Amino acid sequence: MTFAITAGPRERAIEQGIEALGDAELIALVLGTGDARQSVHVMASTLLDECGGLGGLARVGIGGLASRGGIGCAKGGRLAAAMELGRRVAIEQMRGATAEFPRSRAVDGWARPRIASLDHEELWLLALDGRNKLRAARRVASGGLHGLHVAKRDPLRIALREGASAFILAHNHPSGDPTPSADDIEFTDQLARAASIVGAPLLDHIVVARDGYVSMLESGLFHRTKGGA
Repeated sequence: MTFAITAGPRERAIEQGIEALGDAELIALVLGTGDARQSVHVMASTLLDECGGLGGLARVGIGGLASRGGIGCAKGGRLAAAMELGRRVAIEQMRGATAEFPRSRAVDGWARPRIASLDHEELWLLALDGRNKLRAARRVASGGLHGLHVAKRDPLRIALREGASAFILAHNHPSGDPTPSADDIEFTDQLARAASIVGAPLLDHIVVARDGYVSMLESGLFHRTKGGA
């Protein structure tokens, strides 16, 4: 009688390429070993399920990983480092591409790798020059799990300080749903009116999340005032 020997993720990665492995197998490779209660494969699958997928795992952080049974500081540190490397690769690839601002897809490509996986909201301002090239990217505000508080003067002050010919806003929804809230819409409409007065128009406000993004301009939730690009 012969028995088939199932290749482990390390062997499969060598034979078929690392891209052939599933999420749990990749996590198992990073963890290296399990513990007395469970194999590394069970540990990886359980961790992925409990966190709600890779997006949730990226938000746990090294402290949350290290506190989980069977993982500890060493394995938690390796896994957190792997997640951070993946995030940095996505950002680096965006830097190497020509971003066609103010197109919403370009804004999403800039914002999602940076803020979509956060467990709190952050509002960022992208200051553009006269040719719609990125002049500066500045964080306007950082909030808690249930939103952030920002005044209209805050992004306007940053846009003027950076000498922006125009600007774009981007913020994240930790819930995973990029649908703008009523507060998002009201704030954006009021800010667009104020921005037109100071001569630095708001071109769009993009909400990013794990499940996609929404352009408030393309969705008709606010209108560029006269002078917008």
